[in-house]
Amino acid sequence: MQNKLKIINDPVHGFIKIPHEILFDIIEHPYFQRLRRISQTGLLNLIFPGATHTRFHHAIGAMHLMFTALETLKQKGVKISDEEEKGAMLAILMHDIGHGPFSHALESMLMDDWHHENLSLLLMNRLNEMFDGQLSIAIEMFQGQYHRKFFNQLISSQLDVDRLDYLKRDSFFTGVSEGNINTQRIISMMNVCEEGELVIDAKGIYSIENFLTARMFMYWQVYYHKTSALAEFILVKILERAKYLVSKGIDLPATENLKYFLYREKSAATDEDVERFTQLDDNDVIQAMKLWQNSDDFILSYWCKCVIKRDLPKTIISSHPFDKTLVEEKIKNTNEFFNIDNGAELVHEIKRKLLPYNTKMQPIYLLQKNGTKIRLDESEDQLLSGLIVNKTKRYILTFPRDLSKINS
Repeated sequence: MQNKLKIINDPVHGFIKIPHEILFDIIEHPYFQRLRRISQTGLLNLIFPGATHTRFHHAIGAMHLMFTALETLKQKGVKISDEEEKGAMLAILMHDIGHGPFSHALESMLMDDWHHENLSLLLMNRLNEMFDGQLSIAIEMFQGQYHRKFFNQLISSQLDVDRLDYLKRDSFFTGVSEGNINTQRIISMMNVCEEGELVIDAKGIYSIENFLTARMFMYWQVYYHKTSALAEFILVKILERAKYLVSKGIDLPATENLKYFLYREKSAATDEDVERFTQLDDNDVIQAMKLWQNSDDFILSYWCKCVIKRDLPKTIISSHPFDKTLVEEKIKNTNEFFNIDNGAELVHEIKRKLLPYNTKMQPIYLLQKNGTKIRLDESEDQLLSGLIVNKTKRYILTFPRDLSKINS
């Protein structure tokens, strides 16, 4: 019989144990193995060359942090059964199983408005049938329907093991040290209050504040970096343009599965949709972009060359929306420079907004020595939480780089 209790060597967390056989079975399944071919951070490696890690990496890391968190809670007297441990580890392992190529950017383009969490749930239910109901508790926890709330909070909240892993991992692979959080310290401060909710021991307040600010820095420095935002935007534009051309009867070369989604009309997902989706990964999109560089359509060819040659458009960043006359001037220059009439396709204002800490949605609670709990932003000890409860916005104007030669 095969040994399924393997150990994985992870560059971020060190050695990761697989303590239950069912976890190994899920990892081995083609639905999960596909995550090896889905980038964790989209086209971020165009800006941070080291960011080539995958969703597969991240899911295994999050599973490891879940195991560590549950061990911590058990040591603090929280009763957790084997079945619950298995369920929570399965739920976090599969939380991203429904991600499409290049992660978030292409979700709505390929599968209408299907959020990856809906797809993850759909694939979890399919796997549950294959594994004779062994994932039922995991699915309940994932959906927040399990009677003990803290399990769902560990999977999805403002302080969950998903965020703990991707911040530390993305910081490691991008080399942006501001995101490097102390996951072990944060997990060691976790606790469960009488109501069965996840709380943080009050003495851990500064570790939590550090986590929230690290996340904010990672968003503005990495995920919402003006070139990162642009690269993600271009991906969407490429598929948007490809779908438009296909709808006009123009044949575009692509792999069979990508072609299927380019031609697919808006509708509820069929079995074939799901089957083909699980065959799709970053490679389909990269291959298409390589081919479409030579398209007769100027716009599609332009966007694809931007990515494949890493010859990205120019960007200007501002905290306010751009003046309409400036945008129109850029469109006019684009039309003249390239001798086209649809330059508006190449000039765009991209908007990014971030609320680092939401005091309304699942606030983080601190457990005080006397057993009462208090909201993080209401604690007298907090230093920063009061400053990161406001939404920040950035506007990025993108236009062809060649235009800068006109005025120089």
